[in-house]
Amino acid sequence: MDKNFKEEFRQIIKFEPPLYKQRHQFVKDLVEKYKPKKVADLGCADCSLLWMLKFCSCIEVLAGLDICANVMKEKMHTLSPLPVDYLQPSERSLTITLHHGSVAHKDPCMLGFDLVTCIELIEHLEESELKKFPEVVFGFMAPSIVVISTPNSEFNCLLPRVMLYRHPDHKFEWSQAEFQSWALETARCYDYSVEFTGVGHPPKGMEKVGFCTQIGVFFRKCPQTGESVQSEKPMEAVYKTVFKAVYPSLKDEKYLQNAVISEVIFTAQIIKHRLMSKREEYSDDPERKSKFQLSMDYFSDYLGKLVVEKNMEPFVSGNVVYIPLTTIFSFPKVNRLCGTFEKLCKLIAGKVTLSSDGSAVMFNIEHENEEN
Repeated sequence: MDKNFKEEFRQIIKFEPPLYKQRHQFVKDLVEKYKPKKVADLGCADCSLLWMLKFCSCIEVLAGLDICANVMKEKMHTLSPLPVDYLQPSERSLTITLHHGSVAHKDPCMLGFDLVTCIELIEHLEESELKKFPEVVFGFMAPSIVVISTPNSEFNCLLPRVMLYRHPDHKFEWSQAEFQSWALETARCYDYSVEFTGVGHPPKGMEKVGFCTQIGVFFRKCPQTGESVQSEKPMEAVYKTVFKAVYPSLKDEKYLQNAVISEVIFTAQIIKHRLMSKREEYSDDPERKSKFQLSMDYFSDYLGKLVVEKNMEPFVSGNVVYIPLTTIFSFPKVNRLCGTFEKLCKLIAGKVTLSSDGSAVMFNIEHENEEN
């Protein structure tokens, strides 16, 4: 390579968006494609990838592991639920856990994951740790998909201020051939296939240099059996849990009940408002008012023993408005939250004012009339 040509690129090369964001976006795109429910990030560091992944609706369990507890603790608060998460619980469950430990050790808390990411991790491992790494990740954890990214040493000649390695803690940096050789052998040993790609495109005319960050995506060929996992499961945990957050979810009946009660009251208020507006329209016309009053008197005769039939309209009797539960249940959001009419009745029992037979929500409008 021409020295002057190389020096020119050293001065102008710049990645937009930044390379770390490209790596994170690569993982996010993979998650959106394969929809894993349980994802573990090994070498999670400042938790920035975990923070991005927590917004992926398919994920129900997120776990991070790092050898440096202090780095995780500085940013782990970003993974905690916000007030809005309690005000508007998600329909999915989500648990996020951070562990302090080494990827060279096996721990049962890391079993059962669908996707494991190792983003810019392996180059930080000592030789002894790197030897144990494949057995821990591919043999013991055995997820369906593993993503490993690492610097491509062939690209270093285009990066300013890089003399040997890109980071002082790197123990090695592989060329494309070295990484692919290691990845193919690892895949063969543990019955995985592997696809190679990367992020950080080289400048035009320098395609042979390859991506700045090289990536291997491993896919397990055969499903992991429960027996094989159990046989390798260690007796004791070796990682220390430093953080755990359980997000409010509509799968938790406590949060579901609160959401249903709020939605029932909100829906009933809307129906009541429409009914009262219609009643005022009738009151402006003597003839229509007379017909409206006859209708109200009819309902009053059956008050106390009334069983509200399906599709019955809301009605007013005296100072009380009755909104049939069947009408409320027909609203899409209430229907989606409850699933069945029986569950709606169960969730609001004792929490919402109902008619004597439990078939309608009641509102006393006496005070509203006095204010008007």
